[in-house]
Parts: sequence; structure tokens; C-alpha cells
Amino acid sequence: MDILGKNRFELASRGAIIVGIMLTAGFGGWFWWGSLDPDPEYGFARANGRIEATRIDIAVKYGGQVSEVLVEQGALVEAGDVIARIEATELEAQLRAAQAATLQRQQELVQADALIAQYAGELSLALSELERTETLIERGYATTEAFDIRRSQATSAAAAVTTAQARRASAEAAIMAAEASAAVLVARLEYYVLTAPRSGRIQYRLAEQGEILPPGGKVVSLLDLTDVYMDVYLPTAKAGQTMIGAEARLILDAAPQYVLPARVSFVASEAQFTPKYVETESEREKLMFRVRLKLPADILRRYADTVKTGLPGQAVVRVTPDVVWPAKLAINLP
Repeated sequence: MDILGKNRFELASRGAIIVGIMLTAGFGGWFWWGSLDPDPEYGFARANGRIEATRIDIAVKYGGQVSEVLVEQGALVEAGDVIARIEATELEAQLRAAQAATLQRQQELVQADALIAQYAGELSLALSELERTETLIERGYATTEAFDIRRSQATSAAAAVTTAQARRASAEAAIMAAEASAAVLVARLEYYVLTAPRSGRIQYRLAEQGEILPPGGKVVSLLDLTDVYMDVYLPTAKAGQTMIGAEARLILDAAPQYVLPARVSFVASEAQFTPKYVETESEREKLMFRVRLKLPADILRRYADTVKTGLPGQAVVRVTPDVVWPAKLAINLP
């Protein structure tokens, strides 16, 4: 073989080796790429966040002294459970006074009805006497003076009936006012017994027995364990593709072996971490939008005893609906 042929042979061999290396690297890279977690460029977005829950501060509407707090920090409570009571001795006394006033006005109403009946009878008699006197005058057996007396008696009886009716109306109005005052006090007393508006866990106990709180003073802080979420931040491109209701997966640092289901419930309309200037495309890509991922309420109720807030973790959001979840992100609950 001449030198030229030998060189050609060597070049061809080297080319074949390079092509083989490239193919091997390509297949290896494809296999490695496919084994990775979902890539944001292929229908998924990944972000970090922290598990949070809706917090409700249970506070007093009217100022007063705390008579007792019935729950401890970390306790699970059901909606309607009594959390605390506020001293209401003075208000209870006012209620008893209003109830007594109602009874008094009811007695006045009974007396007014009795007077109406009495005066109505007197008016009926007076009208009969007046009519009889008028007949006697026509026959010449009675004088005009007697007729005037009978007419005056009928007028007085009618006025007495009207007065009694007015007293009855006044008694009715007084009863309504007293009952309204009592109803206001009863409604106000309800605020002196603090109950849980939702089921959840007591996060903080903020007041103790004997403390005097101003209006709006907080007694406990409650976490609604059926409203648990993770807020994450996605870049402009991925936030724009994310739909309300899109599926997501949460993996907590404390339990990486589990994969929790979630759905997008909110996408912010305004960007966070906005640069000073957004004149270029590269700067616009730095804009981040807050996205809220909510866990299903039925799952949260099932694991209410183990739900904890503040745990950090990672979220994967499916921004393209027809992309299939990889096996390693299949839902896996305890």
C-alpha cells in the first residue's frame, strides 16, 4: 500500500472512531437526559417553596378579662368547639334587667287590655242610656238636660276607651323595645364565648386566664389544616403557560420518599423580583410570578394528625397538560 493510500485508510479509521464516539455519547446523553427529573423545557416547571396553611386569629370583639382558655398550643379542634370565655358578669346583669323590663311591660299590656274591656262596657252602657233618653224626649218623658248628661257620659266613656287603647299600644311598643334590648345583649354575649370558626390546629396561645384584652385582642391563632398550600415563584415563560387547576407534585425535604398531589389555585397578575429596567428580553425573563399550589382537602383531612406547616420542599408544576408524569413523580402517600 502506498503512502497516500495508507493516509486515506488512517483518516477513514479515525473518522469511523469519531463517529462511533459521537453516537455512543449521543445515546448515552439521551439515556441520561431521559433519566433526569422533568425538565422545565419539556412541559414542567420546578421551584422551591414551603408548606403553609391559612391562619385565623381568634380575637375578642369587645374588650374584657379572659376568664378561661380551654385549648393548648398544638391541639386539634373542630368547628364550633369552645376556645375561650371572656368575663361577662356586667353584661349578664344588663340582660337580666332587660328581661325584667320585658315582663313589666307585659303586665302593663295586660292591665291595658283590662281597662279597654272596662271602658268599652261603660261606653256601651252610656250609648244605650243616651239612646233611651233620646226616645223619652221624643215622647215627652225626659228633659233636654237629661239628654245632655247622657251624651256627656257617652263622650267620656269613649275617651276612656281611646286612652286605654293608647296605653295598650304604648305597652306593646315598650315590650318590643325591651325585647330588642335583651336580644342585643344576648347577641353580644355570644361574642364573650370564643369558638373555632373552622376545624384546625392551635398554632399559638396568645392570652392567658386573667388577662384584660382590648377590643380586637387575640386569644389564639388557628391553622386551617384543610387549606394547606405551597407558594412558589416561576419565571415569566413558565408562569405564562401555567393554567389555574394545573396539576403539580410536592416533595418535602423531611420526607423525600413521598410525592404529594397538588393543583394550581392562583397565579399572580403582577411580577415579583422585578428588575429596575425591563427593556430587554433577557431582563424580562428575570421576572418571577407567585404561583400557589393547594393540596386536596380530602387528603389533608385524612392526614390531619401529621400535617405540619413550615416544611420546605420542591414543587414540580405541569405547564403542558398533555405531558405524562414520569414514574418517579407518581403520587405516593404514606
